Amino acid sequence: MKITKEIKIALVAIVGVLILFFGMNFLKGVQLFSSDNTYYITFSNIKGLSTSSPIMENGYKVGMVKSINYDYNKPGQIIAEVGINKELNIPMGTVALISSDLLGNVQVDLVLGNPATGFIQPNGTISGNLNDGALGKVKEMVPQIQAMLPKLDSILANVNMLLADPAIHTTLHNVEHLTQKLNTTANELNSIVASVDKQMPGLMTKAGTVLDNANNTMGNAQRVTDNLANLDLETSLAELSQTLNNLKTFTEKLNQNEGSLSLLLNDKSMYENLNATLAHADSLLVNLKEHPKRYVHFSIFGKKDK
Repeated sequence: MKITKEIKIALVAIVGVLILFFGMNFLKGVQLFSSDNTYYITFSNIKGLSTSSPIMENGYKVGMVKSINYDYNKPGQIIAEVGINKELNIPMGTVALISSDLLGNVQVDLVLGNPATGFIQPNGTISGNLNDGALGKVKEMVPQIQAMLPKLDSILANVNMLLADPAIHTTLHNVEHLTQKLNTTANELNSIVASVDKQMPGLMTKAGTVLDNANNTMGNAQRVTDNLANLDLETSLAELSQTLNNLKTFTEKLNQNEGSLSLLLNDKSMYENLNATLAHADSLLVNLKEHPKRYVHFSIFGKKDK
């Protein structure tokens, strides 16, 4: 059978349509031949949710939205058909929350219930709701921010008045001057510390020498203390007492005119006689020196001078 040109064009067109179809679904994230379990999530507001939006559980993608339909039998209710990995069992009480980030990306987050209560069977229904996330929290804060605006205006007005006060500029100038002084002081302290560091070895050496001398002095003091401890103080005191008694007796005898020394000290006439005797002896010696022949006779022949 001969394939005509028209048949070839038809086959190419069919293949192109199939490629386009599968390509579009692939770009959307739709897996045509997937074996995911189908569930239905009911929402009152889908807030930008669309087909192929991811289904996340603790940040991990476990499925995606297949289709979204409005339930005209129950006005206000929107049903999203989703495919979830068949390996994930959905416990009873699970809630699906629509959330979006600051860039506008929308996803469905599953908040799993307690597995002890049982599981939702495939083609079952999951309750859905909105989760504004950070934007919701911002919305909740808007009334509080609006209430704070008048107070902020008053605070800013007071701040402007305070900044306009010339005293602020003077204070800032003084603070700058004080900072410069503190910097100068810090530099001086650094110089002092550096000088002390240089002198520290010498000081430590001198301190070691002083400690050695102190140890030697303590050793000498200890030896002196030991010598004092070894002295027989009682015997020394007794001997000292005996010596003082003897000195006292000697002094009493001197005062009692007994003995030559006592008489010499106390008898004036004896002193005068002794003085006169010494004077005569001195005169005799002088005369003997001047006239030795009167007292010494010496002759070879025994002749006597007249």
